[in-house]
Amino acid sequence: MSNNIDRRNFFKRITGAGAILAVSQLPAMAEDNPSVFPKRGQYERLALAFATIEIGLKKPFTVLHISDTHLTAAYPHENEIKQRLKESRTQCFGGRQEEALRDSLTWAKEHADYIVHTGDLIDWQSEANFDLVRRYFGKDICGCIGNHEFSIDMGISKNPKQENTETYKDYTRDLLQKVYPFDISFQSQVINGVNFITLDDVYGTVTPHQVALFKEEVKKNIPIVLCMHVPFTTDQIWRASQRFWENKFASDINDENYTPTGDYKAQKTDATTRDFIAYLKKEPLLKAILSGHLHVTVEEQFSPTARQYVVGSNFLFHGREVLFV
Repeated sequence: MSNNIDRRNFFKRITGAGAILAVSQLPAMAEDNPSVFPKRGQYERLALAFATIEIGLKKPFTVLHISDTHLTAAYPHENEIKQRLKESRTQCFGGRQEEALRDSLTWAKEHADYIVHTGDLIDWQSEANFDLVRRYFGKDICGCIGNHEFSIDMGISKNPKQENTETYKDYTRDLLQKVYPFDISFQSQVINGVNFITLDDVYGTVTPHQVALFKEEVKKNIPIVLCMHVPFTTDQIWRASQRFWENKFASDINDENYTPTGDYKAQKTDATTRDFIAYLKKEPLLKAILSGHLHVTVEEQFSPTARQYVVGSNFLFHGREVLFV
């Protein structure tokens, strides 16, 4: 799926046609919780990182990159499992996820040209969460889904058994495609002469079909920014993630503590993904990779022409503004 759009039409659509909630209609953030920095600036609680990606563009533009909002809503009529998840997972993520998302969208309206969300907008599937997707995601927001989008109920019911496979995705793949306004498997969107490619790698791996589609996009011979949920993990990114999740000190670093598991192990063992990563490292049109999933902000050089940027969790008001020049 391929779309071309300029900034004027982008903001005309999102504020006029409701492609995402018009940020100009949002209440002042202080009204959400006046006890939070009541005498400070509106964006005081946003934890923004900044990056510059040099491509050689005639006209620079900016993108606000956010990820991992983890919305946790359920309507009263939804089943007991959804109600339990609403209570426990809202507590887990602090209860201010939607507030953080609105702050981020308002920031983008006033400071950035485009928005990229790299997955886990919702924490699990519910009617209420799907309605929030429809409210905030529109045809003109560049995005991809995360592993939590595929989670029916966080594995509580065990029917079907939740597992990191394409077979598990098949249970709700069509449903998600109806909810999300972009091709959830693979999409190309050309913005200001840069090809933003978003793809589903929510369990760390890609499919032969996605690889074939990517190589077709390369034939356009324009700069590429790859957007996906799970980063192409390296030892450096893995160690940063493990230090965060496992509470490791830097002095604890050794091979035993940092043996690849999960998505990182899958990327090392799945032949299609391993070959695709090797191919990307030699593709000069690739200029950046934007991803999330790890809930930490980390970056490193992926290839001679591309740097990989992992953004911290949006539910903690994290984001990264990327300037393309």
